[in-house]
Amino acid sequence: MLLMRDWMKQEVLTLGPEASAFEGLRLCRERRIRHIPIVEDDRLVGIVSDRDIRSASSPLGDPQRVDVLKRTRLEDMMTRKVITTAPENTIVHAAQEMYERKIESLPVVSGEKLVGIVTSADVMRALVAVIGVHEPGHSRIAVQARKPGDLAEVTGIIQNRGVDIFSVLSSPGKVTSPDRTLIFQVATRDPTNVIRSLEEAGYDVHWWHHLQ
Repeated sequence: MLLMRDWMKQEVLTLGPEASAFEGLRLCRERRIRHIPIVEDDRLVGIVSDRDIRSASSPLGDPQRVDVLKRTRLEDMMTRKVITTAPENTIVHAAQEMYERKIESLPVVSGEKLVGIVTSADVMRALVAVIGVHEPGHSRIAVQARKPGDLAEVTGIIQNRGVDIFSVLSSPGKVTSPDRTLIFQVATRDPTNVIRSLEEAGYDVHWWHHLQ
């Protein structure tokens, strides 16, 4: 499934707002994470990144740097208006939110309670699984669609050749044009017969390649 609850990390590393920037930076480095949700009484109240912490501290080499980090509270630098998502939302929603808002993680909340977190790496992992990058014995075929209904027709032609379709991606053309490229991942090592049938039906097959 492509729901957030299927891809989110459920064991989330968190800190309280009273924790120091020193604790936050140490947690980021030791656990190799870039974002720390800030939780108070089981409620998500903010989020802080390793970049936030570094920006708020003095430069490397400053003898006072550690003392400054230990005196600074995370509540003084955390983002309070956190962009979140719900477990029932899709991973596609997460990808769109991250892209449009230029963020790299989304805390997952149920009500006000933090139940997980999804990062850009999780989104990439999900999308890779969807398009079947690691499916040996499959092939990809790029077909040009020019009118409404082409997706259904091309799908029917492929299925009539007895070939299963693993996934379909659509690459849109110009906004004012119905043209788009349909990329089918099909469960066959040799799509020659499929390509021949598509071309006989008048479709342009731009390219195909076999997945090792």
